[in-house]
Amino acid sequence: MHREYVSWHSPTLNREMEMLVFGHGGARMLAFPTSKGRFYELEDFGMVGALRDHLENGWLQMFCVEAIDWETWYCWWAHPGGRAYRYAQYDAYLYNEVLPFTRYKNPNPFMITFGMSFGAYHAMNFGLKHPDSVGRIIGLSGLYDIRSMTGGYTDENVYYNNPPQFIPNEHDPNRLEQLRRLDIIMATGREDKLIGSARAMSGILWSKGIGNALREWDGWSHDWPYWFKMVRMYVGGHD
Repeated sequence: MHREYVSWHSPTLNREMEMLVFGHGGARMLAFPTSKGRFYELEDFGMVGALRDHLENGWLQMFCVEAIDWETWYCWWAHPGGRAYRYAQYDAYLYNEVLPFTRYKNPNPFMITFGMSFGAYHAMNFGLKHPDSVGRIIGLSGLYDIRSMTGGYTDENVYYNNPPQFIPNEHDPNRLEQLRRLDIIMATGREDKLIGSARAMSGILWSKGIGNALREWDGWSHDWPYWFKMVRMYVGGHD
């Protein structure tokens, strides 16, 4: 399996940003770690291995990015407005730096955003903000309303990086058409404390005519062995 370490100084974030790339072709997957996880987490915990056949056969190429949670939503010492501003910069880094890099490496037009737990927030937010560039969103055991991390505080940067806020007010016909073309899959255990977040997100999307699949698994289902099964079921392709 092709494995490549990539690093560059991000002008958007003014810091070095690292990434691991797995696979050589197929659909591009922008893959986020769990809360405060690093870019190598998905390899270390076995997610890359769980998708080995997809990667080796050229069905999927994973771009495992850094999430800088400790500089954004998990930077508890900072005012939530400052954390939100930094996250807006992070979103710009993904859109203006990472996406062009993925296209340079792989011209396949289909992009999947993928994450588990807090990574599902990143995947959902990026996909819904940029439906022009994304084809499928896979969120496993996810948190989707970022106001739970701000103590209810909101401002422009919180709003535009919080799907439960910006989706209900989306009225642009072109964006709605793009959003309605997305494949959106959420999977969460019925006993997971985050099941309410997934149900609410699903309902908000349906209220705007944005189809999505909410899959409720038995029990808690909030751990790597469950996520391995989930991703193989929902990534699509050749299982």
